[in-house]
Amino acid sequence: MKSRRQLSLNEEDAEINLTPMLDIVFIMLIFFIVSSSLVKPLGIEINPPSANSASEQTRPALPLLLAADGSLILDGQSTDLRLLKARLTQRKQQQPALLVLLQADQQTTTGQLVQVLDQLRLAKIDYRLATSKSQR
Repeated sequence: MKSRRQLSLNEEDAEINLTPMLDIVFIMLIFFIVSSSLVKPLGIEINPPSANSASEQTRPALPLLLAADGSLILDGQSTDLRLLKARLTQRKQQQPALLVLLQADQQTTTGQLVQVLDQLRLAKIDYRLATSKSQR
């Protein structure tokens, strides 16, 4: 016959300790909360200029955004003007028929636009300027 002490030990062994699992879950939760707050969204608002001769672009193109403050976003990733030519050249090696759609804000200075266009031409990239259809 088993003693009462032996029965209580067996019952304790049968219990599952959830504390370590809960610790891990809370650590993962904290990690995801902290890491998601550090991710900066790259959405910049572009207000393209309007043109009477605007036509719809049917050929697939790599988006290049030039914000009013001069910041550049190439295919969803922030980039610097000094790195633009190298990144475009690398992309052209992967896609020889690469077309870039330059979406410049109407508040962008002419100097900023010319610098970006210069980098596109130096990289020998075919490009189009995005405009909105004029309402006239």
